[in-house]
Order: sequence, then structure tokens, then C-alpha cells
Amino acid sequence: MQSLTQEIQSFSRARLRKQCTRVTSLSGRRIIETWKGSTITVVEDPAPPEKTLGYVPDTSWDLQVGLVKPYLLLGSQDAAHDFGTLRKHKVSHILNVAFGVENAFPDLFIYRTVSILDHPDADLLLHLQDCCDFIQQTRQEKGVVLVHCNAGVSRAPAVVVGYLMSCDGQAFDDALSRVQSARPASSPNPGFLQQLRSFKTQMINGSKR
Repeated sequence: MQSLTQEIQSFSRARLRKQCTRVTSLSGRRIIETWKGSTITVVEDPAPPEKTLGYVPDTSWDLQVGLVKPYLLLGSQDAAHDFGTLRKHKVSHILNVAFGVENAFPDLFIYRTVSILDHPDADLLLHLQDCCDFIQQTRQEKGVVLVHCNAGVSRAPAVVVGYLMSCDGQAFDDALSRVQSARPASSPNPGFLQQLRSFKTQMINGSKR
């Protein structure tokens, strides 16, 4: 049996096996990447088109806006970037909880940007008070606020659930059900859901003091 030193000394790049990776691009183009040592070659995948497996990207805009309360709407960045949709729903304030999404009409609407990562380990509750304050501000000014993230699936719904729990005193299950009824695509990531459940416990414990 060779020692580690002997194996290192006898190492040869020529003995490395080729590694092949098939890649399908968004457009459906298929290529094969082949690695041999430190050398890579890229060729078109010769598989016939009728046998290729891929997907067609959905490039349509998601303009569905969920009515949670008369002053509180929920949607995606597409809705927040479509002026016609904003006017249709009489939006006056926009709460942007996406990451890296610019505010499209800064001169026409009142914005608050609270950048939150859509990751189970991200601290949602750290940002919740700031979000709730802005929604309450909109309510006091008799405006209408659209809460959005990128897809309107995880972060924005989680923030709205937190708002309903914090400012309306709703139970977690009731708040989540109301949000999902308003926007069926709503599905906060597991980390956010756990934080909101814990937030409920914190509220109950706090009320007993």
C-alpha cells in the first residue's frame, strides 16, 4: 500500500478521468462540458430536439394583486412596476421588501425599502417593526399600500402575516389563511413561518407580564 507521499509523487494528470456535464440554457440550448485535467471543451449536445427535456421560461408579468385589507395590498415586483396596475388599485404607498429591486416611480408614490433576503436563516422579525410602522402610517394617511418582494411569494406575504398578528392581534393560522386567500401564490419559506410562530408565542408571553 502506497503512502500519501508516494501517491502524490506518482500523480499524473494523464490518469485523471474525463468528467462530462450536460447543461440546458433558458433558451433550451443544450451543451456538453467535458473536463480533462484542467482543460475544458464545450460542444453542442447532439441529442435530437424531439428527445430533449427542458422547460419554457414564463416571461409573462404577474400582475395579480391580493386585497388583504382595503388599505393593504400584496403582490410581486411586476405589479409594483406596472403603473396601470398601481393606478387601478389606487396605490399611494409602496413597501418594497425585495433585495436588489429598484423603486420604479419614486416621484409618484411614497416608498419604504426594507431589503430582506428570502432565506430561512434571514431574521424576518428584525425588520418587522419598520414594515408595520409604514403600513400603519399608510392607514393613518388614508392611503393604500402595496407590499411586494420579487415574486410576491415568500417575503412580502410573511411581512403581511406579521403585520396582521402584530397590529390586528390575529392568530398565526388566521393571518396566514387570510394572506393566502388574498394571494394564493403566498408561501413563506419554512424559516419565516417558524419565526412567525415564535412571534406569536412572544406576543402571548408578553401579554401575561
